[in-house]
Amino acid sequence: MRDTEITVHVNRGSANTLEADLESLQTHRRISVVLRGHERPAHVHCRLGGDLDRAASIDAPNYYIEPEDVTVVPVAVDSDHLDDPISGELEILTGYGSESLEIDLTIVPSPADVEIDNSLATPDRSPPEPTTIERIAEAFGHGASTAGVLVLGVLALAIAAMTAATIGGLVALVGLGIVAGGVVVALWLLVH
Repeated sequence: MRDTEITVHVNRGSANTLEADLESLQTHRRISVVLRGHERPAHVHCRLGGDLDRAASIDAPNYYIEPEDVTVVPVAVDSDHLDDPISGELEILTGYGSESLEIDLTIVPSPADVEIDNSLATPDRSPPEPTTIERIAEAFGHGASTAGVLVLGVLALAIAAMTAATIGGLVALVGLGIVAGGVVVALWLLVH
């Protein structure tokens, strides 16, 4: 589960200042408060107000932030057992309490789990339709390579027959016979 992230700039521009990237947040996930240090080091304290302690907690509330340092404060959220939203404030303090920042926070109940039937794990795919060459191969009871050779043989015979008819004569007929014999031998070798 991804965290919901809040970025807070500490001492950006002047000492003891806090600036957040948002003013309010509604979530059911764990929260990561990203403290980004700027010009001066600072002590920062984080706490939860309102009823948030019923569904959220901060394990370590005190942090020392160096300039140009980034510190992540994890806020654990347990929204699985909530029936109604819980509201409160996430308060961030610096300068020994002289500067504070409040972010309105609402923790909502987790969405209901969706049960997935195991039958959905296997895709329901129908077998692909056979290609024309595969259908011809099935008709003859041999593989696709045999069907390919058969198609090429028929094409060679058609070209030889047209050539023999166009040219005419004994030599053209002998050429047609040689092509026909080659096709027959090739098919015999594939079948056996």
